[in-house]
Amino acid sequence: MELPSIVPFLENKTVLVTGATGFLAKILVEKILRIQPNVKKLFLLLRAADTKSATQRLQNEVTGMELFRVLREKWGESFNSFISDKVTVIPGDISSEDLGVKDPNLMQEMLKEVDLLVNLAATTNFDERYDVALGINTMGAKHVLDFAKKCPKIKMLLHVSTAYVCGERKGLIQENPFSMGETLNGVSGLDVFAEKKLADENLVELQSKEVADQTITSAMKELGIQRAKMYGWPNTYVFTKAMGEMLIAQLKENIPVVILRPTIITSTYKEPFPGWVEGVRTIDSLAVAYGKGRLTCFIGDPDSTIDAIPADMVVNSIIAAMAAHCSEPCHIIYQVGSSLRNPLKYKAVQDYGLCHFTKHPWINKDGKPVKVGKLTVFSTMASFQRYMAYRYILPLKGLKLAAFCHIFKEKYSNLNRKIESVMRLIELYKPYLFFHGIFDDTNTEKLRMAVRETGAEEDAFYFDPRCIDWEDYFVNTHLPGLVQHVLK
Repeated sequence: MELPSIVPFLENKTVLVTGATGFLAKILVEKILRIQPNVKKLFLLLRAADTKSATQRLQNEVTGMELFRVLREKWGESFNSFISDKVTVIPGDISSEDLGVKDPNLMQEMLKEVDLLVNLAATTNFDERYDVALGINTMGAKHVLDFAKKCPKIKMLLHVSTAYVCGERKGLIQENPFSMGETLNGVSGLDVFAEKKLADENLVELQSKEVADQTITSAMKELGIQRAKMYGWPNTYVFTKAMGEMLIAQLKENIPVVILRPTIITSTYKEPFPGWVEGVRTIDSLAVAYGKGRLTCFIGDPDSTIDAIPADMVVNSIIAAMAAHCSEPCHIIYQVGSSLRNPLKYKAVQDYGLCHFTKHPWINKDGKPVKVGKLTVFSTMASFQRYMAYRYILPLKGLKLAAFCHIFKEKYSNLNRKIESVMRLIELYKPYLFFHGIFDDTNTEKLRMAVRETGAEEDAFYFDPRCIDWEDYFVNTHLPGLVQHVLK
């Protein structure tokens, strides 16, 4: 694989980024603007009613954030004019044809100018409404591809998926594309367009009954989980992302396509500064609950591997892949993770959490430090269910018997709701708490080698997980970053 010098590659290029207010997209935009100020234009597509509200979102949720601190310091008083010159915000929605762009002049400018298209728009909720997840993760991928086909200057489409489209496979998971209609459990009959029709029909039927919005949402969420499990996927998110990959593979024609599958994305390792993170992401929800003293037990195999990768490494792999495959016919998969080259164990993450929050306890609303202890770990679902039965479900039954009293009735309802919520979350996360797959990254390693061969750029476009000291990263970078940027 021959790789051109990456920074000069970006010069005078026009890049369209979808999902521009998302975690990864912001880091990608900041990186491009910081390393190559002579990029021609960044079109940033985000959901908004009009250009004015889109511009407001850009300022509030992207360029105005601390993530852009280094770039802001570099440009000083010229920062806003630099952003105005290089960035054009596009109100739109990838779940619609033509990306939901309503301004015909803006549409023509995009079609004429775009060289590179990076699709980062997604809904990552495991149990998203089926119609919503299909619209964004599946049909959205098709709409982005359709748009790319209309761009005469297009040099490549890079679509960001997820490594967990593999479902609950064990062992070494290859960087293989999906064929149309392929399922994880061998059940035949998966038709992507029929799934879309089914979701639409269910939605119309529910709306015709004039039921409450919450009822519609619950029913559409349940439909998504049901359809996913029917074909072997554990949740709606990974099922709809897999179908998005299928559509791209089937319909790409002569468009150069890269599908990038990151694993669990964590805070920045190094750039633009260590530890930047936004929102409570997968494993971070456990860390937050633990640090605040709300999590005293944990379910999962302590010896299983958790595949984490810092966000800036994912962004570096995106930029390197764009440079490597620009203008050449391709359909290549890159799995970007750490489980093969530098595995991280669940039990190690627990130890890192104990170490950090013991040294730097969370201060609660009363101004008192929260004391944390070692977690009780349930290594099987059966042991966890026994604990729940003894600790919560038996007392709940007692409350139910006493529920004729108004006070006990309220307590019963609250506790019952909490238990149902916990059990639903456990059911959603179970495939990842007991995950025993290792992600092959042969293609990604070849890309890393190509970057190394460019010489000086290896330091700027690092994405080798072998350089990570996990204990140092979690204790001194990731967990402090989580406290500073998310729990502030």
